[in-house]
Amino acid sequence: YVFGELLDMPAVRELADSEFSPVFRLLTIFAYGTYADYLAEAANLPPLTEAQKNKLRHLSVVTLAAKIKCIPYSVLLEQLQLKNVRQLEDLVIEAVYADVLRGSLDQRNQRLEVDYSIGRDIRREELSTITRTLQEWCQGCEVVLSGIEEQVSRANQHKEQQLALKQQIESEVANLKKTIKVTTAAAAAATSQDPEQHLTELREPAPGTNQRQASKKTSKAKGLRGSAKIWSKSN
Repeated sequence: YVFGELLDMPAVRELADSEFSPVFRLLTIFAYGTYADYLAEAANLPPLTEAQKNKLRHLSVVTLAAKIKCIPYSVLLEQLQLKNVRQLEDLVIEAVYADVLRGSLDQRNQRLEVDYSIGRDIRREELSTITRTLQEWCQGCEVVLSGIEEQVSRANQHKEQQLALKQQIESEVANLKKTIKVTTAAAAAATSQDPEQHLTELREPAPGTNQRQASKKTSKAKGLRGSAKIWSKSN
């Protein structure tokens, strides 16, 4: 399915200016053209066998697939000059088995969905178009790469800000702990107590405090009951 190498051979190029120029033209159609191109010049070209026709039809499908990924049956039937859909589907299946293209036949929507197709020979005048396309693709890649680098830079800045904030909070917490410890030590020194003990007394009430308060309440209650007894006897 590749004929460009034959066209580059000096002996083959000499056919263009000889009596075998129709053969050279036919080879050129197989390299760059389609089945429709052959039919347009069939009167001046050698006849094709059925196998040659099918190969040129395969190449025509490849040319269409480079432009359209979902090719309607109507377009294929017109370009390949086939009589019915059955012949078209058989031709496409044959091309798939030959690894010319990969895809699926959508019979409901009457179209060929192409996933992959081989590349064809390239004319020299098409090199400038390919070069321009590749340059545009490279420029697009550079734009995407620049955007990714910008996003990475923003992420790194955010990370540094979060680390600085974390360090600031940890420093403030450490300073606050030192301040509390110094304040507690100063208060304990003023009362001649151990700093840790003083801090514990501030947090928890001294043991026995509730018991003394309870005993005072009980003694008061007993005194009131005793006075009541004395009063009743005197009466």
